[in-house]
Amino acid sequence: MADEHLLIVRTENPIDFTVADGTAIAKGAFCKMTTGRVAILSAGDGDVVGGVCARDKLASDGRTQAAMFRGGIFSAVAGVAGVTVGLAIQTDTSTSSANRLVNADVNTENIVGICLETASNGVRFQYELKPVAVNLA
Repeated sequence: MADEHLLIVRTENPIDFTVADGTAIAKGAFCKMTTGRVAILSAGDGDVVGGVCARDKLASDGRTQAAMFRGGIFSAVAGVAGVTVGLAIQTDTSTSSANRLVNADVNTENIVGICLETASNGVRFQYELKPVAVNLA
């Protein structure tokens, strides 16, 4: 899988999310959360944070649960606009490939975490996975 998130420091255990049996999610994939604590692959900027998949979930393997990290220090790849140390970050699928992250836009409601290194497009950096949702509307 391209641009997977790599666990650097484990600060907590992953928790189970519901997934469809027919769904495949690779270890290290960034997932969004939908109602009922269901995890699907991230597909948009500022997705509601589900977490980082802790192990491979194969399509049609009979499993309907997948473990997701919702905390820890990870390595990821910066999206087109890059990332800056100390700033909040969000998903960036509209201008980058899936799993890439960028500095959060002003008034972003779904924050992935905090950037721990400055990086430009395509460069791997470390961040703290720390999901936060803010109701701004």
